[in-house]
Amino acid sequence: MPEGDTVWRTARALDRALAGHRLTLTDFRVPALATVDLRGGVVRQTVSRGKHLLTHIDHDHLAWTLHTHLKMEGAWQTYQPGQRWRRPEHQARVVLETPDRVAVGFSLGIVELLPRSEEHSVVGHLGPDLLGSDWDEHEAVRRLRRDPQRSIHEALLDQTNLAGIGNMYAAELCFTSGVHPRTCVADVPDLPRLVRRAHLILDHNKDRDVQATTGDLRQGQRHWVYRRDRQPCRRCGTTVEVATQGDPGRERAIYWCPSCQPQR
Repeated sequence: MPEGDTVWRTARALDRALAGHRLTLTDFRVPALATVDLRGGVVRQTVSRGKHLLTHIDHDHLAWTLHTHLKMEGAWQTYQPGQRWRRPEHQARVVLETPDRVAVGFSLGIVELLPRSEEHSVVGHLGPDLLGSDWDEHEAVRRLRRDPQRSIHEALLDQTNLAGIGNMYAAELCFTSGVHPRTCVADVPDLPRLVRRAHLILDHNKDRDVQATTGDLRQGQRHWVYRRDRQPCRRCGTTVEVATQGDPGRERAIYWCPSCQPQR
């Protein structure tokens, strides 16, 4: 599932392509919205909220929010009119056209259209957005501490605590903080520092096409432990380990260095 910085960049690309422009075609290829036609509407903006995308469209004096989520395999791409799409047409779930741009949402996990006044119903449950203008470090720490016996890895992935962290950043944050991913929140030595680091890492990565936590942008050198199981730790040389954690059907891989992140 894309991390919050990827979704932030997607929102920025959609906003640049569509904001302020009138729609000449809308094609919603999901059953619930198959008959909806917002042609003539004006796109006001697209913003991200954690991993959610919110596109504001004014149509016939009504304010709408198109709520989409990439989930595991989704993507929004923008094209010039007539340009060949880079993904198969049968994967398209939403098509929005203006006179000079075509935005296509492929394999989207969520496609909803709701009155903008009800937008809170789909994102109001989220914790502070790591890349939002309302980012609040203290509130994020408070929410994480509500369940002190929960593992830090699971707590970081819970979007109601803080919004924007996926499995990659959770693994890398545990490593750079020197804590085993199964460590209870209550036992994390300096939780505010970990949260502060999360904000800094996503903020540093949001304007570039590749995500790196090591400071090295070369292929294969960008991460400390994520997807590096059975490889030597970059810091000490110990073999990186991997396991699964979470409820059945919602398991996530956890990665750690047994020397740099001992389980206590």
